[in-house]
Amino acid sequence: MKSIAHEDLMTVSISDLAPTQITAGMREVEFKRRRWCEKHSHKAASYLSRHRIPVILGPGTRHYIIDHHHLMRALHEEGVTKVPACVVADMSALHFDEFWSTLESGRWAHPYDGEGRRRSYHDIPKSVSDLTDDLFRSLSGALKRAGGYAKNKTPFSEFRWADFLRSRIARETVEHDFDGALVLALNLAQSREAMALPGWLGPASENSAHFGLPEDVRH
Repeated sequence: MKSIAHEDLMTVSISDLAPTQITAGMREVEFKRRRWCEKHSHKAASYLSRHRIPVILGPGTRHYIIDHHHLMRALHEEGVTKVPACVVADMSALHFDEFWSTLESGRWAHPYDGEGRRRSYHDIPKSVSDLTDDLFRSLSGALKRAGGYAKNKTPFSEFRWADFLRSRIARETVEHDFDGALVLALNLAQSREAMALPGWLGPASENSAHFGLPEDVRH
C-alpha cells in the first residue's frame, strides 16, 4: 500500500465512486435527500466543501468510498453529478482479494447484506445506485437521531446497532409500523443488553435523553 503524506484533493463523479458496503438504509437516504433539498445553493456548496468524501484508490485506480454512502446515494438521486473527495490511501497495486481483505481488516469495508449475512466481496455493488436496502440500518439511524445512542466514530457503528436490533425486533414490525419499531428500539437501547455497543448512553435511570419521536425520524 502506498502511503499518502498529504491527502490528495479532487473532484470525482458520483457515478464513478465504488461502494465498500452492500447495503444502505433507504429511509436514511430519503432523510438526507430532504435535508439536502432544504439547503440553499450556497449552503449546499459549503456543505460539500466541508464533507469531502474519503476515498481509497483500488484496483483499476477506481475510487472506493469509505464513508458517506447514504449521502452519496441521496445526492445521486437528487441529480448531483460531482463531489469533492480526498484520497486517503493508494492500494491500486493490490490484487482483488488482497485489496478487499486489507479493507476489511482495516474496518473500511462491510460485506454484509440486508439480513446481516456475510457475503462475498464480489457481491459488493459497483455503484452507489446499486446499494440494496437494509431496513434495520434505517432503524438504527432513526434511533440515533431520537437520542437512543450517541454519535460515535467507531467504524460501522450504525450497522452494529442495526444487527443488535435485527436480532430483537421482527422485520414485519419495521416494515409495517416503523414508529412502533422505533419505540421498541428506544427501549432496547436503554437496556444492559446494548451496553457493549458504541455510543451506549446507559440504562433508563441514568439516561437523560428525551425519548420522544422527533419529526425528522417519523415516516
